[in-house]
Amino acid sequence: MSSIKLGILSDLGSQIGTPMSESSLIPERQLVFSPGLAATIGLEEAVLLQHLGELFEHRQPQIKNGFAWLSVERSYLLRALPFWGPVDLHRISRSLVDKGVLLIDSPPLHSAESLVFALNKSVLHHSASTETPSPVAHIHAPFAATGNTTTHRRSAGLLPTHWSPSEDLLTLLTMNHTIPRQFALDQLEDFIFYWRERGETSHAWENKFRQHVRTQWRRDEQSQAEAFRVKPTPLDSSWRPSLDALEIMQRTDIDRDFIDQAVPEFILYWRERGTNPKDLNSKFIQHIRIQWAKYTSAMEHNTEPKRITEQWYPPEDVLDILKMSHIDTDFSRSLIPEFIIYWRDSNQAHTSWNTKFIQHVKYNWAKRHQLEHTGQSNAGQQGSNSTGRTRDRSLEDDLSDTSWAQ
Repeated sequence: MSSIKLGILSDLGSQIGTPMSESSLIPERQLVFSPGLAATIGLEEAVLLQHLGELFEHRQPQIKNGFAWLSVERSYLLRALPFWGPVDLHRISRSLVDKGVLLIDSPPLHSAESLVFALNKSVLHHSASTETPSPVAHIHAPFAATGNTTTHRRSAGLLPTHWSPSEDLLTLLTMNHTIPRQFALDQLEDFIFYWRERGETSHAWENKFRQHVRTQWRRDEQSQAEAFRVKPTPLDSSWRPSLDALEIMQRTDIDRDFIDQAVPEFILYWRERGTNPKDLNSKFIQHIRIQWAKYTSAMEHNTEPKRITEQWYPPEDVLDILKMSHIDTDFSRSLIPEFIIYWRDSNQAHTSWNTKFIQHVKYNWAKRHQLEHTGQSNAGQQGSNSTGRTRDRSLEDDLSDTSWAQ
């Protein structure tokens, strides 16, 4: 197998400030990695994996669950690999776990003091041998190339006790599914407990964690929706609209007595339908507005004769009609008191007082102009003929004339 040697010389180390060998004549230990392995899993992953694999040659592993486990201090790795920091070591080791190459049973390296790891290669088949199994010889086995092919099949492994999702996965959950980072991390403990209890292996723990978080997020959203869902109010004879609903209706000048009288009808309508609407108050407001519009329209166009009231006043439409007939508005308003007094004293009932008032105003307007015209004519006649009449009608006729009211 071909290899590439990475040497960090003393003069280069003095330039970048990294610790070097005490002797300037003997360079520090070189790092060796396989080009084929680097092409398969990545350059950084290949360097770290082969460096961890070489530790099995000098340290005694512990066999647990069929794997050979080693513990290495973080400070040792930082001295041996000075071009990386704790965050880099955590990132690369997580990448090896995701690729199914490495097993880790310790907290993340950026916070833990040591790394407990095992190469994802079972050593149970060596149990009959008296020699200590060394997984180093099998480092390249899962990645052996055939011809020009560098693809490999990822080995499935158990979920480590201190497994944690990658930052890329947390970012993906936030951006694509709007799931907060803290919510995803809160699901980690249950996720690890569940899968370690089952004892199953997997090729892609991150994908399983993503599915687990999305399922929990949907359940949480459904629970919140159920909590805020308003339960239908029982509709019985004691039901009454809320104070807010009453205030809304009274703001539109709907009479309170009319509202109270409409409640039994509203209750009976929905009880006969056999349904119980969730938004009773909104339904009631809509019902009252429709009924009030019908009521006011019927009252405005009522054909039943009725007496005139003391507070009667012609609507603006009536005054506009008179104005279009070239009758002065102030003149029309001046006739209102006389009109009301006359008809209240007569105690008569009519279907339309507006029509009566229009007739009354037009009659008096014509009478006024007729008198003015007659006065002017009589004045001219007096200048030419002293025997001319000053009035065509007597004062008694004017006072007793009620033809305008017919």
